[in-house]
Amino acid sequence: MSSDATRAIVNELYDAYERRDFDRVASLIHDDIDWVIYGPVEIFPFAGARQGRVAVLEALGKIAEQYTLERYKREILLADGDRAAVMSDVSFKQRATNRTLRFRLANFLRWRDGKLIEFREFANTFDVVEQALGRELQI
Repeated sequence: MSSDATRAIVNELYDAYERRDFDRVASLIHDDIDWVIYGPVEIFPFAGARQGRVAVLEALGKIAEQYTLERYKREILLADGDRAAVMSDVSFKQRATNRTLRFRLANFLRWRDGKLIEFREFANTFDVVEQALGRELQI
């Protein structure tokens, strides 16, 4: 896959996610995807490792159950062959508390046959946990 093709399909995936077009998002996910959102599963049950398209779609459904997307702005998109890195400024509203969580995400993606086969997501989880809990952590 060329870097230009990767850049285009990454933009397509993120645009579909931002407009909540889960059918299109699902169509871009490989059946054998290896997916990890790094973060505490006790606070964010959709975090952790997922194997396979069905498990990833379930995790995305959990995100949608708990949060409303308010903003997902890509700030940086780098593509190299079948791999991409994306830095985004995001805001989600927590349905249970009506709190808005705003933070940056770093995603690393790999594509195979036009489908997302590998996904890694990193955030400043300390900051995001404090926002989700509505208080500073005492350490």
